[in-house]
Amino acid sequence: VSTIEATSTATAAEQARGDRSVAAIAGELAARLYELPILCRRIEDNPVNSTRFLILGTRSMPPSGKDKTSALCSVRDEVGALYRMLEPFARQGISLTKIESRPTKSRPWEYVFFLDFEGHYDHPAVKTVLADLAQHCSFLKVLGSYPVSSGTREGAI
Repeated sequence: VSTIEATSTATAAEQARGDRSVAAIAGELAARLYELPILCRRIEDNPVNSTRFLILGTRSMPPSGKDKTSALCSVRDEVGALYRMLEPFARQGISLTKIESRPTKSRPWEYVFFLDFEGHYDHPAVKTVLADLAQHCSFLKVLGSYPVSSGTREGAI
């Protein structure tokens, strides 16, 4: 079977609705919305895989007691830079739940890190970590804090 990329699940479902020779990989909600038969369930190769959806807004979310914070940062290309970036989390007892790196387009061997960690940015321990990060990072942008979804690990801070 040939594979065709689609820009979204909805686009794939629309294509499948319009052409009986096309099938879409989509959730049950898309099948209902686009009136598609479900040919096969649970086709994932990783049963703990999940998709994240973000809601962007102009106002901050208040602490819920079970929050995560997301941030972007970059460190200089020097010995110990990554350690200095991560060490404040251990010192404050804050768990990093996700860390991803992407190369910057401006200079070789420099990376932007996407971080998710437990806690709300208004919590004193998180404020301390962010202040430490600002000292060790060449770039730091806090994307926001938000309540932990029911499908993720509960936050401790």
